[in-house]
Parts: sequence; structure tokens; C-alpha cells
Amino acid sequence: MVLAATTVLGLSGQPARATDEIQVYNAMIAAVGQFTFQQHLNYTPLGMKEPPFPSGLISNGAINGTPEFAYGVADWWEVGLYLPFAIQNERFYSNAFKLRTLFVSPHAEQRDFFYGVNFEFSNQTPPFAQTRFAMEIRPIIGMRGAEYEFIVNPIVDVGFGRFGETHFAPAARVARKFGQDLYAGFEYYSDWGKIGDFKAFSEQEHTLFAVTDFKIGVVDVNLGVGYGLTPASDRWVIKTILGYAFPVPGNNANASDRAVAGPVNPMTRALLRILQP
Repeated sequence: MVLAATTVLGLSGQPARATDEIQVYNAMIAAVGQFTFQQHLNYTPLGMKEPPFPSGLISNGAINGTPEFAYGVADWWEVGLYLPFAIQNERFYSNAFKLRTLFVSPHAEQRDFFYGVNFEFSNQTPPFAQTRFAMEIRPIIGMRGAEYEFIVNPIVDVGFGRFGETHFAPAARVARKFGQDLYAGFEYYSDWGKIGDFKAFSEQEHTLFAVTDFKIGVVDVNLGVGYGLTPASDRWVIKTILGYAFPVPGNNANASDRAVAGPVNPMTRALLRILQP
């Protein structure tokens, strides 16, 4: 399974400091009829010490994450469910749920150029955002070769209601293959602010992650350490994604060789066999 690293940044009138999903989508999805699972966990050892809005969660010292369940409907369509949460000062906070539907170019793992778009609907709780409902629109544009890949997610976050705003929060990834199931590279996440009224650069969120992707048995692992480039960004963030793809009903192929949504190690074993002479 291919893990990811993308972001879901502020969906409210102010940026959400701590994020449950730091991920760049690469248009690779579960096989038809296949279930996949990913566990996102992010820790901010040194972050913003002021809430993004009154009574909002402070990111400094917080653990954020979400279990993610996905299902392949067609070779171009995947649906998913998230159950985001946070732990701050030994207290657990639930952020309700998110539903997503992802449309991609079929068999993206076999393409040099691939694309797609993800729509995500969020039902949020007050500590996480000032808007109860929000939506993410995430286009996916990427290129890959035998050793390198470059992916861009020009994300648009929309908050509904009195405090709702529409933010531009682009993310990107560049990575190189170093061996079987081993990748390393960089990922970039940001929130430029309200579309039509971008903030000054120093007031925007810009974070650069050094990442590595590998496998432990049938489990895919993505590890990353991020550094905030502006005063408005968390200074240090550590992210982890663990993923597993369940066997495809009626298919004897090893489910761990199947591609699922996410940016981590897009060159799965199945794809490597296709690319090898």
C-alpha cells in the first residue's frame, strides 16, 4: 500500500494549527472491492503557543491523528472515512468525522503523468474550527519516472457559516527511489490564507518536511520531520503514517502489493515489475 503525506490545513476563519492528516495525494487508489487502512499520527514538540481562534486547540505539544478507512469502488474511484482526534494536556478531543470521494486517472501507478481530484466533507467540533462544516477540494497533478516523482496538490479549503473562509493551501512532494520499497525526499505544506486576500509571507504557514518511506513486512511506513519556515508556522512537527491493504476478495495476489491513496512510495512492487525491463 502506498502511504501519503498531504495536509488538511485551516478550514475555519483562522488556520488550524495542528493537523490530523499531513499527506500529499498521488492519485493511487485501492483496487476494486478492496479495503485499506491508514493510521496518521502527528506530534508537534515545538509549535504555536497561542490558539488560532478563541478556545481553539493549541498545537504546541499536541498529538493529532486519524484512522482512515478507504474502499475501491472502481479503477478510477475511491471513497473514504476519517475519524480525526487530538490529545492535548492528557485530554482527548474528537473532531467528529470526514467523508471523501476521490476520482483519478485509472491505473495512475502505471502512468508517467497522472491526475485526479479529491472532495472531502468535514463535520468539525468547536476546539478544532470555528465552522461546523467544511469542504476540501484537492486537485492532484503528478509526474513520475523510474527513480523520481513530483506531485502537486493545489488545495482549496472552504469553511461554511459565519466564520467561513476559502483558503489556498498548496502541498507538493519530490522524492527519489533508493532501493526496493525505499524512498526519500521532501514534502511542502502551506496555507497562504484567504483567496483574494493572501496574508504577508511571514503570516502564512509554510512547512518543509524531510520524509522517508519503507515497508515493515506488509505494513507501509511513512516518517517525516517538518520545520516551519515562517513565524506563523509550527517550528517542529513529526509525522507518521502506517498503512495496510486488505486482500482483494477473489484475488490471490498479495494485498500489500496493491496501490492505495497516498504519496508515500508510489513505486509499489507491482509497478516496479512493470517498469523493469
